[in-house]
Amino acid sequence: MKLFKVPIVAAIRRNHALEHATMHILSQECPELRLVGRSDWGGFTLYGPVDTEKLAEAVTLAHQRLLTGETELAVHPRCGTNLATGVVLASIASYAVLNVKRRSGLQKALQLFLGIGAALSLAQPLGIKLQEHLTTSTQVAGLHVVQVTRQQRGTVVMHRVETASE
Repeated sequence: MKLFKVPIVAAIRRNHALEHATMHILSQECPELRLVGRSDWGGFTLYGPVDTEKLAEAVTLAHQRLLTGETELAVHPRCGTNLATGVVLASIASYAVLNVKRRSGLQKALQLFLGIGAALSLAQPLGIKLQEHLTTSTQVAGLHVVQVTRQQRGTVVMHRVETASE
């Protein structure tokens, strides 16, 4: 797709993959750690109480492992892509059920329940596929980390991982 070759889109997809790989590595070291990430064209931001040095080490290791072909690290089970996929599928199911006029309220309720249930059960596996093919890219050769900075606003700890491409 030509859209994937647009530099800003390609950068977001690479950073998203590096974010996921970093989160995988951090969670292997500290399974109880809960982080939220957000990727953009200039890198990614992680929200949560993680040590800055450990994060910097995890980013470096994540990049190395993606470069050596560990593409599965680019996909994360708790990615927002999965949530968005569930919302879209549930919305489509709801629209389809609620826009048929010749059904009783009970029939619509049952079909709505079944439709949303089916949508939510498909969300994770479809979201994983969307991550693999659309929202992440493991083509991280030429990508490098510029800096990792820590900020704190009140009780919220966040780290900005800035990246650049050659």
